[in-house]
Amino acid sequence: MSASLEVGLEGTHEFKAEGLLLTDVEGSLPKAVLSTPGMIGVMENTATRLVAPYLEHGAATVGFEVCIKHVAAVLEGGSCVCRARLEEIVDGRKLRFAVEVLSADGRTVGVGTHERRIIGGRRS
Repeated sequence: MSASLEVGLEGTHEFKAEGLLLTDVEGSLPKAVLSTPGMIGVMENTATRLVAPYLEHGAATVGFEVCIKHVAAVLEGGSCVCRARLEEIVDGRKLRFAVEVLSADGRTVGVGTHERRIIGGRRS
């Protein structure tokens, strides 16, 4: 792990609810909305991109836990921002993030925690 990877690191990712991020629950909804799996994927991606520049050469992270609540809908085409904050580093390789997605009007869409583990890279 790089010495510059520290608790408190924060990052954001702006995105639109579109394409593979959507669901209409097999036609049961009148309009497509941001799906829970799509939202979680954006959360994982945001956390991954946040720490990637701080990892040693050849290292990466893999997700192993998500604890997420999806509390509001976003219609197809809606703009959102995902925020990730590194909350804890355990044993130099287990990373715990606070993650959230907010709609363009500031509503909380999803919130929770995500954990990733650093793999590869040089061994200490």
